[in-house]
Amino acid sequence: MLLTKKSHDLPSSPAHRAGSSRFVQSLARGLSNALPTMDRRAFLRRSGLGVGVGLAATQLTLVKKAKAAASGDGNRNGKIEVKRTVCTHCSVGCAVDAVVENGIWIRQEPVFDSPINLGAHCAKGAALREHGHGEFRLRYPMKLVNGKYERINWDTALNEISARMLELRKASGPDSVYVIGSSKHNNEQAYLLRKWMSFWGSNNCDHQARICHSTTVAGVANTWGYGAMTNSYNDMQNSKCALYIGSNAAEAHPVSMLHMLHAKETGCKMIVVDPRFTRTAAKSDEYIRIRSGSDIPFLFGMLYHIFKNGWEDTKYINDRVYGMDKVKEDVLAKWTPDKVEEACGVPEARVYLAAEMMAKNRPSTIVWCMGQTQHTTGNAIVRASCILQLALGNIGVSGGGANIFRGHDNVQGATDVGPNPDSLPGYYGLAEGSWKHFAKTWGVDFDWIKGRYASPAMMGKPGITVSRWIDGVMEKNEFIDQDSNLRAVVFWGHAPNSQTRGLEMKRAMDKLDLLVVIDPYPSATAAMAAMPGKAEDRNANRAVYLLPAATQFETSGSVTASNRSLQWREKVIEPLWESRSDHMIMHQLAEKLGFAKELSKNYKMQKVKGMDEPMPEDILREINKTCWTIGYTGQSPERLKAHMRNMHLFDVKTLKSRGGKDKETGYDTTGDYFGLPWPCYGTPELKHPGSPNLYDTSKHVMEGGGNFRANFGVEREGKSLLAEDGSFSMGADITTGYPEFDHLLVKKLGWWDELTDAEKTAAEGKNWKTDSSGGLIRVVMKNHGCHPFGNAKARAVVWNFPDAIPQHREPLYGNRADLMAKYPTHDDKKTFWRLPTLYKTLQQKNIVDKVHEKFPLILTSGRLVEYEGGGEETRSNPWLAELQQEMFIEINPKVAAEKGIRNGERAWVSSPTGARLNVQAMVTERVGPDTVFMPFHFSGHWQGADMLAYYPNGAAPVVRGEAINTATTYGYDSVTMMQETKTTVCNVERA
Repeated sequence: MLLTKKSHDLPSSPAHRAGSSRFVQSLARGLSNALPTMDRRAFLRRSGLGVGVGLAATQLTLVKKAKAAASGDGNRNGKIEVKRTVCTHCSVGCAVDAVVENGIWIRQEPVFDSPINLGAHCAKGAALREHGHGEFRLRYPMKLVNGKYERINWDTALNEISARMLELRKASGPDSVYVIGSSKHNNEQAYLLRKWMSFWGSNNCDHQARICHSTTVAGVANTWGYGAMTNSYNDMQNSKCALYIGSNAAEAHPVSMLHMLHAKETGCKMIVVDPRFTRTAAKSDEYIRIRSGSDIPFLFGMLYHIFKNGWEDTKYINDRVYGMDKVKEDVLAKWTPDKVEEACGVPEARVYLAAEMMAKNRPSTIVWCMGQTQHTTGNAIVRASCILQLALGNIGVSGGGANIFRGHDNVQGATDVGPNPDSLPGYYGLAEGSWKHFAKTWGVDFDWIKGRYASPAMMGKPGITVSRWIDGVMEKNEFIDQDSNLRAVVFWGHAPNSQTRGLEMKRAMDKLDLLVVIDPYPSATAAMAAMPGKAEDRNANRAVYLLPAATQFETSGSVTASNRSLQWREKVIEPLWESRSDHMIMHQLAEKLGFAKELSKNYKMQKVKGMDEPMPEDILREINKTCWTIGYTGQSPERLKAHMRNMHLFDVKTLKSRGGKDKETGYDTTGDYFGLPWPCYGTPELKHPGSPNLYDTSKHVMEGGGNFRANFGVEREGKSLLAEDGSFSMGADITTGYPEFDHLLVKKLGWWDELTDAEKTAAEGKNWKTDSSGGLIRVVMKNHGCHPFGNAKARAVVWNFPDAIPQHREPLYGNRADLMAKYPTHDDKKTFWRLPTLYKTLQQKNIVDKVHEKFPLILTSGRLVEYEGGGEETRSNPWLAELQQEMFIEINPKVAAEKGIRNGERAWVSSPTGARLNVQAMVTERVGPDTVFMPFHFSGHWQGADMLAYYPNGAAPVVRGEAINTATTYGYDSVTMMQETKTTVCNVERA
């Protein structure tokens, strides 16, 4: 369905058609013959139907702009172009063809050739074109003056922001400034921001992955090597059973369900385990309701039956897994069926059924999302899922795997190469060797970078996490492991309402000296900053700035989908209004701060609106030269662009090219997997095809095969950590386990002389991760069929984590005091990511204070199909705003009856933080009597009051509502500082 009026004035000359693509010719014919259409809003308005929230009264100009495209300059035969891009919402990676006439984005089509989305869109993807019009976007730089946002020019904004940053640096050091990056940045921007922060001289940077899948990255990487989805959405078509636990894919990743539904057509069994009966559960063969946060008892309850019935893969475990014997002993002793039912509420027969279905329908896969990750035990929960799959021999197998669905469109890429506080791009640590590796490619002196930091110690110390920046401002200085408290925060594409403890966040914002928002939309940050707070928190010298960033449709660059495939977005339109691309803003701020020459020396500049902007292609080439660890080195811009032009060549199930050359460049795609899913090892010239399914020993390493990573030593307590004899990737010269490769091992094996002289010079004294030539990788993989990161066993026991074997621990705020006493949380930590962190003392206080009696309901949160993330962008889209107009709470009928609340009435939700939220009640059996659910996409209301007056004029979202995280509580994962968003407590009363 067209969202705008069709134009009849399309080019029809033979010359034009001869130079157009077949798609454009077809489109032109279709449009020229079309009858006039009416957009949906016009129909609703003329028919007298109300659309709610004032939409009918809003003077949108979508149709007017379509008309302007045809007649704006008198040229009614305008140029039509089709630009291929990728949806900017979730991590599925749906491709879109944007139709552009005279620089105006007039229409969009899903790409039917895409092996990922197969020509499908969800509601959000179908509404993308609205970004090309920007009715509710931030249009100009603005400054908060006397409680109101006033327009200023870019030079004033950049000068004042940089001057204030330099003042703070001089007074309090570089660590006084905190930068929150974005999972909406493309790979090049995310990488450049981490480089930018390194040259500023601080590791105080982070992004959304901290609060969505940081526990996955840490837990999974420490189990078998890489902290990412092992297989792909497509490969799920090969599964015979799928366990969704903590994932509502039908709403969070709608198009991914295409592949599961195809699998179901061929007999795949689907199990959904969730505290709430979701739209995903509606598609399942078996739905099992668990108590929020009790994933480990359930998963280990499954393992109990697997071990008792001898369903585990003993040969796989012997050859490829370390420590499963200890896990088995722990599970059989602690997780008998009665203990499982007590902890998670699931009867033995249901747990047994899930175990039997996964064991007797192999290969079987597991899917999880934030339902597992957002807990104080998130790192342990995800490892329990990994252990289940290892016991069944499902990792490294097509149709098996741990299919971890990431959230935002580039949260995977931003994690891989972006602004992490504890690593450099590619997960290189903060050790001196890592810094020297990057300094060499960056073309700057290592000592110069070291001099930018407050001290060498701070250069190697992980920064504060985004989940705790509030405490970086509010905590007493003597308890913080850095010289100064945070005095400035930059929100560079991040939603504050996606974080817990909203009341305290407001106070922290008020105490800052500098707050900068860089975003296409002003976000809730702008309204929270302008809203009056407590007098004692107000910093009279605080400065607040809003800078309009361009969307990803107004620039180009690569983006990494959840399955690790990279796709290249073409630039659809020029930046709207006065917006500028994020990488242009980074370069311009660096100019003001004095390190632009160092930042951009390796990049050519292109002119955008007459200003210098670093070329995204050159930034990607720099990524290719540095990130050997995770194989971000083979995906050159040229290879990625060839894949985007030739999507039809790739198989829908395997993602492998059936063969064919790119007409534009002659590049042969034969053998490549779509998007060159990382790791794509070596230089682009090596032509590694990418890795569709990680750790798959049935394929040669040069055909995407592999094995588990040797990243944890070679021996532990007298037992080998390397793979057993006979366990190796197909065709490898070494047919047993081996450590990762460095120059010494290559020499010892007699392979050194297979390097060229230039490669020898670069590889001398290096390992495969720091050899800038890629020579070690080439020789090991291409010549000998071995894996550069070694061949080891996965770890069922992770001895460097708080719980070597995952242990169930109750949340800090729960409604079961009896279980909190039986399964207590961790001990407090004095210094953890630079801050003191409470666990046991807070949990015990809540028990003593009988918080569970005052707040008897478990409060959990999740996604809606209509919105994404914090929601500011999607709630500003009129087409989506029509579909979901109210923030709401799902309440079980039993609880609603007790509270006297009827469906559709208003309700007050209160929490232990003191917050009170006014929302609409939805009475439904989706949730059990002990649980309530609220979506996390809303902001713009604050404890019953509309915040409209505090947004910049014309830039408020169409739909506003209470943010659940205004009310959520303290609680952080014991490894990554993930916030405990999925399990807290509340009370609900009729409003």
